[in-house]
Amino acid sequence: MTVAVGTQLGPFEILAPLGAGGMGEVYRARDSRLGREVAIKVLPAAFSQDADRLRRFEQEARAAGMLNHPNILTIYDIGTHEGSPYIVSELLDGEELRAQLNHGALPARKAIDYAKQAACGLAAAHERGITHRDLKPENLFITTDGRIKILDFGLAKLKPQPVHAGVDSEAPTALPSQTDPGTVMGTVGYMSPEQVNGQEADHRADIFALGVVLYEMLTGRRAFEGASAAAVMSAILRDEPEELQEINDKTPLQLERIVRRCLEKRPGQRFQSAGDLGFALETLSTPSGSRLETAATLPAVTESVDRSRVPRRELLAWLAAAVLLLVSLVLLPFTIAHLRHAPVETQTSRFLVSPPEKSTLGTVTVSPDGRRLGFVATDAAGKTLLWVRSLDSLAAQPLAGTDNASRPFWSPDSRFLGFFAGGKLKKVEATGGPPRTLCNAPDGRGGAWNRDDVIIFTPTTTAALS
Repeated sequence: MTVAVGTQLGPFEILAPLGAGGMGEVYRARDSRLGREVAIKVLPAAFSQDADRLRRFEQEARAAGMLNHPNILTIYDIGTHEGSPYIVSELLDGEELRAQLNHGALPARKAIDYAKQAACGLAAAHERGITHRDLKPENLFITTDGRIKILDFGLAKLKPQPVHAGVDSEAPTALPSQTDPGTVMGTVGYMSPEQVNGQEADHRADIFALGVVLYEMLTGRRAFEGASAAAVMSAILRDEPEELQEINDKTPLQLERIVRRCLEKRPGQRFQSAGDLGFALETLSTPSGSRLETAATLPAVTESVDRSRVPRRELLAWLAAAVLLLVSLVLLPFTIAHLRHAPVETQTSRFLVSPPEKSTLGTVTVSPDGRRLGFVATDAAGKTLLWVRSLDSLAAQPLAGTDNASRPFWSPDSRFLGFFAGGKLKKVEATGGPPRTLCNAPDGRGGAWNRDDVIIFTPTTTAALS
């Protein structure tokens, strides 16, 4: 249905239309209670009579409403107007990723940053048992400050569904009343092989889709193309996309391997969690990975590379590296002699640590590799979370599931943060993901994590110990 400007939907006043799509019309509105502007998505009245469309609309609200993450669209409210349901969400200022891709490939740094943020958002959704199943450039929104927001959980899978029969291979986003074998779910070109086959799809389907999006960001072209939807589906099942370095020889080898691992046909050969994918991308955006030229930082990813397809220039690079190594060995004694007498240069870095907007900063700890800060911050609503910030960035990311965290400390490899919450000792990946409870730790007073993966901590107050 079309809603006129000035119409009241409960406490929300419609200000202007923002756009329309297959799942409804979107409007800018004002929340009279809090005095803020919001976005309202209204399902057309004709569609509200369609059980499948209505169920999908309500599912989007339930799925997104369960999530609270800076890289996922925040849902505020849900209601009904003249028989048509609507969802109220935060109002975003920016553009869809598709708008940027319409101008061609993105710089590698920007593509890595966008993919890393999307991986963090997916990790939060997967932690709650929610698979998006329709990730694509149209569902990734880029705010004016460069933050990725994942939109549209209308195809989100909340739990396993009963299976029957049916197929719809041409619709770009089909959702039958039940998840049936042979039913295509998702958008053609971004679906995983298991989705194309109508098989049960879990969170690893989102990892495949993000790999397809990352490929498109780096090349400016689709990973899987064809003259028809059927041809594209066939390519997803049988073909390998053209190598990134064949399209752009400036593509970092490590990044090529990450994309290849995302695009493995079999789910078991992909990254097994969005958190792992985010960590792999993080290694490319930290100072030590700034040159992005060698594969040494990602040994686990190399297993998925087909050695028979290694470009000739890579072989030449390895040959050059071998020659350089031999020269280095010859010159090593002279280098050591020089260093014994060379003055030691030191460099001091100064930076300002500001708390997230409208929050109070708590304990701050620096990662052993000196690249990130971990800290506890309490926001304006009084909610205490663990946050992580790269020193080369001004933005900090909250870690979902770390409510009431205290006294954080880093693992020796700077990959995890240990912390105390709810009388437990827990750990969480610095790139996000579900925290793990390690043991009981009543009134934890601090911890230390050694290189043998042993954590020493004080479980209670000194007075209690005495």
